[in-house]
Amino acid sequence: MPTDYVLFVHGVKVHDSKEFERLSTILLNRIRDSISDKSRVVTPIFFFWGDLNLAAQKELVAGLTASPKWSDFWFRDFRTEQILEFVGDAALYLSRHVGTQVVQRFREKGLGVLKGGNTSDRLHIITHSWGTVILFDILFARRWEDPILDVEVRNSVKELRNVLFGLDPNPQSGIPLASIHTMGSPLALFSLLNISGNVNGVSTHDLTPDLSRLLANLYTLRQKPLPWRNFAHPGDPIAYPIEGLKRMLLDSSTAYVDIQDVISEQGNIFNRPFSQKLVPLLWGGEAHGSYWDNPLVGKTISEIIRAAV
Repeated sequence: MPTDYVLFVHGVKVHDSKEFERLSTILLNRIRDSISDKSRVVTPIFFFWGDLNLAAQKELVAGLTASPKWSDFWFRDFRTEQILEFVGDAALYLSRHVGTQVVQRFREKGLGVLKGGNTSDRLHIITHSWGTVILFDILFARRWEDPILDVEVRNSVKELRNVLFGLDPNPQSGIPLASIHTMGSPLALFSLLNISGNVNGVSTHDLTPDLSRLLANLYTLRQKPLPWRNFAHPGDPIAYPIEGLKRMLLDSSTAYVDIQDVISEQGNIFNRPFSQKLVPLLWGGEAHGSYWDNPLVGKTISEIIRAAV
């Protein structure tokens, strides 16, 4: 019986592994409950990385609060609890030091499980927030092939990529992706690095070549587009649509993937008159964390995974 592997990757402001697993299990239980064939095996993989950046962020906050002028700044809590959490996580991951730690953590937590799969199995990816960028970067970005990197790190990335069907050096072996589900994702913003990161005509952050190659090989195997659902709460300032960016993200491989943006809810009725003002940003953090227990998100993901063959 084929196994459905479900890979959960969290985003910013998640610093406790048990809480991350609790939130992921809400979706996991909905998936399992939706599958009528109880002999079908659903195996979760929880990729937790949220503790790797804590020391650096605490040091930064201590430096900010030590500034004689810090008390003159407005929105101090918003700066340290919202903006810093997102921008800080992004900057730290893109640095070689923390980025390498994240790669090694993924290898420790996911490689052993995924190595047990084969082409008859299925892999479903569920990512939240910055976790989307982290996973896509590890699996597809060229920066991890840079010879300046430690050979152990480059080999770790190669091992992780080799467990997926459709990627070199053995594209016809490994676990095929069966669905992608992104929640509150800033992937649209990250795609700008494809343009701004060019060095001699090549962007080290460009996801497109390997992602396109994987999608093309998957289509040859399955003869149908890969379902990708991008969930966005209208009040989530980190979430962006990606349907209109298919060409930018996938180049000529748009026919190989079925991308649909899904609005998870309409937001607080009292905030709607101010939807294009700054006031709703005060509730942006709540909106950004709302996906795990959202009925529409759970129902949509469950239906797609249940229908995967």
